[in-house]
Amino acid sequence: MVFSSLIFLFLYLPIVLAVYYICPRKWRNLLLFVVNLVFYGWGEPVYVILMVISTIVDYTCGYFIDKYRESNHKKAKRFLIASMVINLSMLGFFKYSGMVLRTINLLPFANIPIPKLPDLPIGISFYTFQTMSYSIDVYRREAPVQKNVITFGTYVSLFPQLIAGPIVRYKDVAYQLDHRRETVDDFTKGVCIFCVGLAKKVLIANQMGALWEAMQATGQNNGWLGAWIGIIAYSFQIYFDFSGYSDMACGLGNMLGLEFLKNFNYPYISKSITEFWRRWHISLGTWFREYVYIPLGGNRKGFGRQIVNLLVVWFLTGLWHGASYNFILWGLYFGLLLVIEKLVLKKWLDKAPAAVQHIYALFFILIGWVIFYFAEDQGGMPALINYLGSMFSFGGPVIGNNALTLTVSYLPMLIIAGVASTPLGVKLYNKISSKAFTPALQTVYCIGVMALSTALLVAGSFNPFIYFRF
Repeated sequence: MVFSSLIFLFLYLPIVLAVYYICPRKWRNLLLFVVNLVFYGWGEPVYVILMVISTIVDYTCGYFIDKYRESNHKKAKRFLIASMVINLSMLGFFKYSGMVLRTINLLPFANIPIPKLPDLPIGISFYTFQTMSYSIDVYRREAPVQKNVITFGTYVSLFPQLIAGPIVRYKDVAYQLDHRRETVDDFTKGVCIFCVGLAKKVLIANQMGALWEAMQATGQNNGWLGAWIGIIAYSFQIYFDFSGYSDMACGLGNMLGLEFLKNFNYPYISKSITEFWRRWHISLGTWFREYVYIPLGGNRKGFGRQIVNLLVVWFLTGLWHGASYNFILWGLYFGLLLVIEKLVLKKWLDKAPAAVQHIYALFFILIGWVIFYFAEDQGGMPALINYLGSMFSFGGPVIGNNALTLTVSYLPMLIIAGVASTPLGVKLYNKISSKAFTPALQTVYCIGVMALSTALLVAGSFNPFIYFRF
C-alpha cells in the first residue's frame, strides 16, 4: 500500500497529467476513461468488468428514458426502474448478501450456505449512487442525456473521486464533461487543495489513528478519561482521513478542469446535530435529500410523515455505510436525535450559550463515532457496549498510566488536529491572500507537505483511507 501510494504520487499522477495536457482536447475524455479504468483496475482488476457493466446499463437506460420521456411516459419510467433495480441489485449482492444470509441463518430451521465472495468492490457505494443520479436526473429533465458513451464512462469512473467520493451528481458536472476549460489558475488551486488533503491524511489522520490504536491496546485500563481521549482521537482520524480524500479529489478535479462540490464544512464547530449533518459528508446528505427524502414527501405531508421519512433516510444512510448492524444503529441513532431536536431540543438549544450548544453537539457526535467504529470485524456489539461502559465508568480510575503517557506524547498533535478542524487557518489565509508573498508561501507549503508526507510514507506509517471500505 505504501509503495502504491508513492507510485501514484510520483509516477501515475504526473504521467496522467502530462499526457492529458499534451492530448488534443477532443480526445481528453477518452484518455480519462482509459486512465480511470487503469486506476481502478490497479487495486481491483476483476471488478473493472462490474464498473463497465454499470456504465453500459445506465447509459442505455438513460438513452431510452430520454427517447420515451415525451412520447411514452410509462415506458420511460420502466427504464428508470430498470436502472434502479439493476444498480441496487449489484450493490446488494456484493455488499449485503452475506449479512442477509447470516441473519436468516439465525433462525433454527435455516442453514443457507454463504457464498465466499472476493473483497467488496472498492468504491461501489459511491459510483453506484453516481450512476443512479444520472438516470434520475435525465428522467426529471434536470440534466441532458449523454449520447457519448465514452463521456458517460468518464463521469462514472472519474479516478479523482471514484473510490471515496465526494458523490458527484450527474447534473452538477454534465456541462463540464463536454465544455470544461483548463486554466493555470485552476491547476494551481488544484495543487494547493490536493496538498491540503494530503496533509490532512498523512500528517494528521494517520497520527490520530496511531493514537486510537494504541489506546485500544490497553482497553479497560485506560480509565474513563482515557476512553474519551481515545474516541476523540478516532473522531479526528475519520474526519481528517475522509475530508482529506475529498480535498485531494477536488484538487485533482481542478487540475483536470473539473469543479466538484465541497464535501465537508468544518463539522466539529457545529452547535447541533442538525448543523453537523449539514456540514459532514455533504454530498451523501444531498443525495439522500434529493433522491429519497423529497420523493418520499419530505416535510410536505405533515409532521408525522416527516418523522417517518427522516427515519427511513437515516436507516438507509446507516445501511449505505456497511453490512453490519452497528451502521444501521448508527444511522437510526442520528435519525432519532434529529427528530428529537425538531420536536423539543432546538428551541432550547437556540437560547443556550454557544459553549453549551457546542458541548451538546460534540458529546452526541462522539457517542455516534463509538457506534460507528465497532462493526462486526471490530468486535461488534459486545465491544461497542464495553467501550461505552468504559467512557462512563466514573467510579474507576480517571486515566491509566499508558493512556496518560500516550496523551502527553500526542498532545501537540491533538492540539493541531483541534485547531485544524476549525476555520481558523482559512481565515488567516484569507487575510493574507492578497499579499505579494502569498504565492511564494503557497509554494513553500506544498513542497513542505509533499516532503513530510513522502518521508512518513517511506517510513511505513501510511494507513489506507477509512472510506475505501464503503
